Amino acid sequence: MAKRNLQAIRLGLVVGSREFFNGAPAIETRRQLIAQLDRLGAGYSILPVEATKNGAVQSRDDGRRYAAHFRAQRDSIDGLVICLPNFGDEIAIMELVSEAKLNVPILLQASNDEVNKVDVASRRDAFCGKFSVANNFYQYGVPFTDTTSHTSDIDGEEFAVDLDSFIRICRVVRGLKNARIGSMGARTGAFQTMRFSEKLLQASGLTVVTVDLSEIIGAAQAVRDDAPEVKAKLAEIAAYGRIPAHIKPENILRQAKWTIAVDNWIDDNDCDASAIQCWRSLQDNFGCATCLTMSMMGEKLMPSACEVDVMGAVSMYALALAAHAPSAILDWNNNYGYEVDKCVCTHCGNYPKSFIGSEPEISELDVLGSVLGKEKCFGAIKGKVKAGPMTYFRASTDDRLGVIKTYVGEGEFTDDPFAMDGGIAVTKVARLRRLLGFVARNGFEHHVAMVRGHCADAVAEATGRYLGWPTYRHQAEPDGEAYASPVFRS
Repeated sequence: MAKRNLQAIRLGLVVGSREFFNGAPAIETRRQLIAQLDRLGAGYSILPVEATKNGAVQSRDDGRRYAAHFRAQRDSIDGLVICLPNFGDEIAIMELVSEAKLNVPILLQASNDEVNKVDVASRRDAFCGKFSVANNFYQYGVPFTDTTSHTSDIDGEEFAVDLDSFIRICRVVRGLKNARIGSMGARTGAFQTMRFSEKLLQASGLTVVTVDLSEIIGAAQAVRDDAPEVKAKLAEIAAYGRIPAHIKPENILRQAKWTIAVDNWIDDNDCDASAIQCWRSLQDNFGCATCLTMSMMGEKLMPSACEVDVMGAVSMYALALAAHAPSAILDWNNNYGYEVDKCVCTHCGNYPKSFIGSEPEISELDVLGSVLGKEKCFGAIKGKVKAGPMTYFRASTDDRLGVIKTYVGEGEFTDDPFAMDGGIAVTKVARLRRLLGFVARNGFEHHVAMVRGHCADAVAEATGRYLGWPTYRHQAEPDGEAYASPVFRS
């Protein structure tokens, strides 16, 4: 949690105003906005109220003063919230944004007029002024996030939800633009589907750090049985889930050493997420699985994807940032009878503990264990994913088009039974056939990242609007969204 990308978001606050409007709403807006952010636990930066008239930005000088203030804090400002308690001054605000050069998400809010307070002394006209600010943003090529309604009350519940969503957007943008993704081992030979472009990722600010699996295995082998960190890791594993009695202590010890080696490499290379060659070199050359290791990292919001699926790790990380909760990598794997909007998503056993409805079992891989020998395959997390709302997301590098493309949507995990070993998630998504057809026609991988809770709009806004990745937002009801980007095939 000490990592910069997981720390609390800090927002720059701007209250815009026109000098010939009543200044009292500007002061009240400032107070209400700070109160909303305090409730959400977000940090903020704003000049003292006495720095400008009514504490607002209403002239070019005000704009420059605020720009200098934010520019000096460029490394710690993650987004701008611009509120218009009245019509606002478009030039002052544009001057501020242009000179600050923060390149962060912007939330643009305008306040409601009260129908019985539209006399000269009381009217706001923010409804109209918002168009002027937005028009300038368009002219200058500045992306911004809109509120749910065109105008809203600063102290209202709707704006509180908009602020919460914006904070999620800022976390995703900040995290992905600065992410370091560990790639541990060669791509699993049997899966060409896991190919990806490091160069396209780097162009968006994501760095891939590679290491040969033999280096991690060597580091694990060098860990002494009686090392203090081994004792601590064994205790952590014992508390993480239920280990069947037939599992030998030496297999648990081996798993602890492997986890220590992976954790150390992640820390040494300052990685935010990772992807690991989970079979079969590790089983043949060291004698354990890595699912438990990945599960434990995921629980700490440092997700790890199977089969060196680097783009899966990126997808998991985006969801973990948006939801501020552990994410998982799953396969779109089985139909669920003849239920058109249900399917089964599975993986061998790397789900974070909090995904499972009860205490997970920590034992051997089932499918690989039957081929490689269960003695080599301890370290799988098993259990059924508990019911509840979820968000799914997948990012993929498309070398043919030279873009990173994504899809995102929401659904739910259900309580429906399914008699399969490993990690099972019976999943319901409205218009599932439409989604699966989109995934197949557009060359996306069979892996998909999922997180508990709903945050698809924040992820879509972050990746589509601010990172510029073509993004398909799957909707429960057809509303013309289809395949908005010319990148996608309908």
